[in-house]
Amino acid sequence: MNSEQSVLRLSIVVTYILAAAGIIFGLLSGSYAIVFDGVYALTDAIMTIVALVVSKLITSSTANGAAGSKLVKHFTMGFWHLEPMVLGLNGILLTGAAIYALINAIGSIMAGGRHLSFDYAIVYAVLTMIIALLMAVFGKRANRELQSSFIALDAKAWLMSGSLSGALLVAFVFGYAIQGTRLDWMSPYVDPVALALVCIVVIPLPAGTIKQAFADILLVTPSDLKSHVDSVAEEFVRRYGFLSYRSYVARVGRGRQIELYFIAPKDGPAKQLEEWDRIRDEIGEAVGNDNPDRWLTIAFTTDPEWAE
Repeated sequence: MNSEQSVLRLSIVVTYILAAAGIIFGLLSGSYAIVFDGVYALTDAIMTIVALVVSKLITSSTANGAAGSKLVKHFTMGFWHLEPMVLGLNGILLTGAAIYALINAIGSIMAGGRHLSFDYAIVYAVLTMIIALLMAVFGKRANRELQSSFIALDAKAWLMSGSLSGALLVAFVFGYAIQGTRLDWMSPYVDPVALALVCIVVIPLPAGTIKQAFADILLVTPSDLKSHVDSVAEEFVRRYGFLSYRSYVARVGRGRQIELYFIAPKDGPAKQLEEWDRIRDEIGEAVGNDNPDRWLTIAFTTDPEWAE
């Protein structure tokens, strides 16, 4: 599991197994909370497949020798823009599913709740909690080296799933314990109340991912990257006597797009192209993070209009 794709593939397989188990156990026990957990997992698995496809496209387009492929010829600016789209859509779908389930839970509470088989529900909650937490730990460890937004979101989703399964387990154990006691009247409300509480917790969780995704889609300039690029550009303006510079910076998923234009004096000494290339190399090294996901353009001109 030393690549982003292999980690996502494993996550997809396990998610599909748990989604199927959730829907089956939910129908057997009569628990809408478990059915929701299965549908939620199924939605996440589908979006993880899309994330895997996008990851492959990005990796293949930035690999050595990829410039001549037919697909890259049609997408000469790369595939980085697809990553925030997928992350944003994933967050919106998961939030929408939770809102819909919350509305159903409230309707069920108002209708007097529903009875369910707590033994099936408890077995499912225990298994799901253990598997989900193990997958969350695995994803976080793998991402220490891979540094993937997709894996980070996937690990967060597994941690969330494990926590929610733990909450459902507590609710189901409580419902099982009160059967035949004077609190038995509360039993029909255990499932819809648990579902409502789970949804209330789930709904705001993807907000950060959605916000960052829209910021990337709208090409909102990241202040930390802009500050670093500006400090580098100012240093080279002083070093080589340029009049000024213009910098344009954007983050698109894992991609970093940087354009730097240096305004040279019209009466400055002439330089050979090799000299300008050497200066570009110095600037690129100072900007740093030289990897396939960095798109760096450096230009020199005496006309400021070319930099606007």
